[in-house]
Amino acid sequence: MRKAVFFDIDGTIWDERQRIPDSTREAFLKMKEQGHYLFISSGRTRVFIPDTPLMPLGFDGVLAGCGTYGEFQGEEKFYYKIPLEKIQHINEFLRQMEAAYVLEGRHLIYLDAERFPKDSQFPKGIKGTLGEKMVRVTGNESSLEVSKFCVNYLKGQERQKELEQEIGKDYTIIHRGGDFMEIVPKGYNKATGIREICKILGVAHEDTYSFGDSTNDLDMLEYTAHSIAMGDGMQQAKDAAEYVTTALWEDGIYQGCKHYGLI
Repeated sequence: MRKAVFFDIDGTIWDERQRIPDSTREAFLKMKEQGHYLFISSGRTRVFIPDTPLMPLGFDGVLAGCGTYGEFQGEEKFYYKIPLEKIQHINEFLRQMEAAYVLEGRHLIYLDAERFPKDSQFPKGIKGTLGEKMVRVTGNESSLEVSKFCVNYLKGQERQKELEQEIGKDYTIIHRGGDFMEIVPKGYNKATGIREICKILGVAHEDTYSFGDSTNDLDMLEYTAHSIAMGDGMQQAKDAAEYVTTALWEDGIYQGCKHYGLI
């Protein structure tokens, strides 16, 4: 029976230097030989998922932006965009909060580098990766195309509470550690993306598997019939998963696939 297997990217497929273990490549190849569907399932929006190092591994599709976007064999299947007036309101609020933040869309990433601490390398790193696909928020307020956003820095605990009170009704706030918060419209997450693509493809729930390592993987790990957390992942992911495999560089994906008979 054909299975559908969903993989987070950062900390799961590759490490912080975007290095992929040979055993992971081998696992993907063997799963494709078995005829299984392979999907990326990432918090990154589509523009921030590079095709060249990932798609040749054998992926059939991409779920991006924490379930707000889905594609299969290069064809877009669904996409949710935050209404312009709502993201404009969010933008004004974050400016008033003196937050460092990133607005993330399907085609562009919006970021004002001066809002980040002077010692932060984050804006430069994003620019180096995306080039002209990273643009300023300022000056583009009338054409923002955004499906989710991240707050990378807030001054003080009180500001964080203000943020939660302002947007908590309409958005899910995922705490990724430190001041970093990933913020997604309510009703969308990695699990909803998986449910939607499986409905389109006619994949039964009992044939779904997921691999993840962090807090934005929790919905996915809890939803799929079988879930695998990386051995060097966050404890919350391990607690949510059905099975904890070895670390990324200890053949974690290969061992997890072998455990479930996917290879």
